[in-house]
Amino acid sequence: MPTNFDYLKSEPKFAPFSSVAISAETLILIDPEACIINCRRAMEFALKWMYSVEAKLGTPYKDNLYSLMSTEEYRQMVGKDLWKRMDYIRQCGNRVAHSGKKLGRDEAMLCLENLAIYLDFIACCYSKQYKEHIFDKSLITRRQEQIKQSREETEKAKKQLARHQEELARKELDLKTLMEENASLKEELTARREQRQPTYVPKPLDLSEYSTRKLYIDAMLEDAGWTLGKDWLNEVKLSGMPSKSGSGYADYVLYDDMHRPLAIIEAKRTCGDVAQGRQQAKLYADLLEAQYKRRPVIFLTNGFETRIIDGQYPERECAVIYSKRDLEKWFNLLSMRTSLRSFSVRKDIAGRYYQEAAVRAVCDSFEEKNRRKALLVMATGSGKTRTVIALCDIFLKAGWVKNILFLADRNSLVTQAKRSFVNLLNSLSCTNLVEEKDNYNAHCVFSTYQTMINCIDSVNDREGKIFTCGHFDLVICDEAHRSIYNKYKDIFTYFDAPLIGLTATPKDEIDKNTYEIFELENGVPTYGYDLAQAVKDGYLVDYVSVESRLKFMEQGIVYDQLSEEDKEAFEDTFENEDGKVPERIDSSALNTWIFNEDTIRQVLDVVMSNGIKVDYGQKLGKTIIFAKRHDHAEKILEVFHREYPHLPDFAKVIDNRISYAQSAIDEFSDPKKMPQIAISVDMLDTGIDVPEVVNLVFFKKVLSKAKFWQMIGRGTRLCPGLLDGEDKERFYIFDFCGNFDFFRMNKGKAAGSGMALQEAVFNLKFEISYKLQDIDLQADRLITYRNGLVKEMSEKVRELSRDNFAVRQHLKYVDLYSVEVNYQRLTYEDTRTVKEELAPLILPDKDEAGAVRFDALMYGIELAYLMGKPYTRAKGDLRKRVSGIAGVANIPEIQAQKDLISRILDTDYVDHGGIHEFEEIREKLRGLMKYIPKQYQRYDTNFEDALLSVDWKESELESDQLKNYKEKAEFYIRQHQDHGVIAKLRGNEPLNAEDVELLEGILWKEIGTKADYEQEIGPKPLGEFVRGIVGLDMRAAKDAFSEYLDGANLDGRQIYFVNQIVEYIVKNGMMKDLSVLQEPPFTDKGSVADIFTDLSVWMGIRKVIDRINKNAVAA
Repeated sequence: MPTNFDYLKSEPKFAPFSSVAISAETLILIDPEACIINCRRAMEFALKWMYSVEAKLGTPYKDNLYSLMSTEEYRQMVGKDLWKRMDYIRQCGNRVAHSGKKLGRDEAMLCLENLAIYLDFIACCYSKQYKEHIFDKSLITRRQEQIKQSREETEKAKKQLARHQEELARKELDLKTLMEENASLKEELTARREQRQPTYVPKPLDLSEYSTRKLYIDAMLEDAGWTLGKDWLNEVKLSGMPSKSGSGYADYVLYDDMHRPLAIIEAKRTCGDVAQGRQQAKLYADLLEAQYKRRPVIFLTNGFETRIIDGQYPERECAVIYSKRDLEKWFNLLSMRTSLRSFSVRKDIAGRYYQEAAVRAVCDSFEEKNRRKALLVMATGSGKTRTVIALCDIFLKAGWVKNILFLADRNSLVTQAKRSFVNLLNSLSCTNLVEEKDNYNAHCVFSTYQTMINCIDSVNDREGKIFTCGHFDLVICDEAHRSIYNKYKDIFTYFDAPLIGLTATPKDEIDKNTYEIFELENGVPTYGYDLAQAVKDGYLVDYVSVESRLKFMEQGIVYDQLSEEDKEAFEDTFENEDGKVPERIDSSALNTWIFNEDTIRQVLDVVMSNGIKVDYGQKLGKTIIFAKRHDHAEKILEVFHREYPHLPDFAKVIDNRISYAQSAIDEFSDPKKMPQIAISVDMLDTGIDVPEVVNLVFFKKVLSKAKFWQMIGRGTRLCPGLLDGEDKERFYIFDFCGNFDFFRMNKGKAAGSGMALQEAVFNLKFEISYKLQDIDLQADRLITYRNGLVKEMSEKVRELSRDNFAVRQHLKYVDLYSVEVNYQRLTYEDTRTVKEELAPLILPDKDEAGAVRFDALMYGIELAYLMGKPYTRAKGDLRKRVSGIAGVANIPEIQAQKDLISRILDTDYVDHGGIHEFEEIREKLRGLMKYIPKQYQRYDTNFEDALLSVDWKESELESDQLKNYKEKAEFYIRQHQDHGVIAKLRGNEPLNAEDVELLEGILWKEIGTKADYEQEIGPKPLGEFVRGIVGLDMRAAKDAFSEYLDGANLDGRQIYFVNQIVEYIVKNGMMKDLSVLQEPPFTDKGSVADIFTDLSVWMGIRKVIDRINKNAVAA
């Protein structure tokens, strides 16, 4: 049976991946998950094959799939759209192989289609005779019909495929071997790819036809403040085009006030690919650059997708066209920009070695690698804010940025960050949008995400919008691990600016991967500095965990295990209307709806007795108790006041429920003020800097490992002289809920972000509409039902305001799904697109929340029914809710639905129901959900609890300390260039044995160990290592070559050559590898043999080089 990949067999060089691709397609009808795994394998094999034949691709330090995919060279080669298709295959493969999630035929079909597009790209670039291959689903559907007709053939095919799968499973591709085998093909195939790739047409989705592009592009320009006929002209004639007429017409040209072009816009029809206009726009830009001596920025757009080519960075997607002042600022910055290397890190801001290394890592990433995103992963308390302030200082001095945006997700973090910037960069104008409403033009803006979302559309001046997409030149995202997803992600796609993320704990999920968003390999941030290393370096303090087990917290409250007195109280408290008493209360109920005083008393006793004290042991040091909820926090405070009446102001609840929370945080942060104990619900979990904290109390379970370590970070900061003149050297973590054990077993998960109700309902309706397209579901009533859903969804989309900036980011989908006819041929890919791009925008209805929740429940049941999945849990939830309204049946509206309620509760009506029955339930009962009695009932008890054990444990920190050894050594050496032995090396003075001993003391004892040095640096002599860092003093270098620069009778070419050697040695310290002399700039005037016809002169110069090298090693 034919497949979409048979054409690959005609070219033997594609053999490493062709058979796996064919196998993937033949498996889809029998085993979709095996199909997905084979799609991933075929893609990986094809990717390795590309690396083996492509001269432009160097091998990364890891050759796994994601590392190979993620190199900058490869991303640029395949383009963003194709890379996304590849990444979908990778993610699906990982989900099937590692997470145990079940994926079906829809996902498999999309994987096959994406694989077909990827292999078509490879064929376009490398095949001898390329013919475009469009993925044909009908090949699979025809095969499905044949399989239905013959069970015998199906079983035979399954057995054959099973054998074939066993053979493929044993097949692996070694990249190194493959590269050796294909070395002879590299030059030929690379040249072929470079010739053909520009002709490859990407395959975006054809969304539908629209009447005119100008409706969208003109609106975009007007929104950015451009005026037609003044600073914006259409159809501008340009002469000099390589066409018969010799001229062409630029669709749009944007001008400054001097009528010099700032940008050109090449427009395509709305369903067209913007890339088609790339070459045309380049030619127009060439002509305008020749005429005006300045190259305009290029925008490519179809009204929905907009791309920018600014001459500095690779072509990229941007939200909208820049405003005039954004473009003028861009050209001004370009004219002022200097190298970031020209400026040193201010030691008074970021004086620690790792802070300077982090600054340099970002500068190198932005300047040397031309990246626009960086992620700093630094332990809580290690000075992330100071590091980023030092970075901003360099960017401002070098003319790279003018306007900076600092985003955080909490008011307190915004306030804290602004305070630090103002103190350390007092010449920078700053504003906090949360508190200040009249200083929008400050050069450094601090804001929460929600505040900025509101300001984008509402803040204007005489020229129009202030916060346009090009307004900021740098965006800093604090606590990036939790802030760059879901409803806030549109901010990062809207502002077209380099992005720096700060976090201590990046998440590492499949769908929400912090590294992925910053275009980095998993686990490899731009710079990392972990808690273990910070503790080892003495910049943060270590902890001791005090892990206590309480009987009720572990086992719950068991009636039979209570004292007789407590049994009586238990019966009085929990006896129900039928006279029954529960055998036990689960531990999860504690601190949720049962608050047991003795449990709280025991916790407080352990902390007050064993916590770290200050004032010569008279007073408990600053302590944070992490409570489960507000009621729990208030109960802890109540019990504290009862047990310690002589300490009236000692403890305080600090959470979002209290007024003036920031002032309460400030009081807790002041070592001279009360309270000593802050009882917190979420508010003090992250981002609050109180060095005096010495005790942390976990009185709640934490499921997110990222959040757990953020909470631990509240205690890690240094605090000199805190403990009666002694420095804070450690802090205690009291864990009463088994959190350490939980994370030791690797059960932690990354915290998810909840989905809004209206978003969930829209997604469910869309997926139901997709499923109702099936040929077996074309009954009249179901068609009518689907049409009703489509009508409701399109109306919800039409409600969206096109003036809202978030809506404008997704305009092509808003316009597409506001028209009912565009719901007629939905695909699985459409359901994914709507979930990501459209559903988060949907506005809530005015319906009562209980009714909307019931809608979500019933639509979920309908979708499960259509997918053939069991919906046992949902049915139980339905019966629970219906039972709730049945208990208040005296209400007339409920009485009217008595028969339906009885059928649900007393018969198998739901078990044998279908779409129509479920819709009847939804429509008739949704309005009754508001009558369900509130289930929450609080119980305050005082049963005698028992402290089972208290275990004191040292911390279990692990670090990769070697990666920091070299940085620490380099930092020390640069800071001590005047040190005797280091100064001798820089001055080209020979070393003796005593000098080497001094270097050993520095590098093998003070900074690290000899083993650290050898593992990180290798066998290199100590002097050579130091000389390579500090270089050679220019005067010392010129003295060494003075015989040839001053005294010898050299010609101009020879003097130039010697000066190039001097400059090289000054920068690198030595010249060990003479092969560099065969490369520019040494060959600018000719080869060594050409320049030095008298070889004795060259041999003398060679001796000087050898002497300089030798002086770095002890005689």
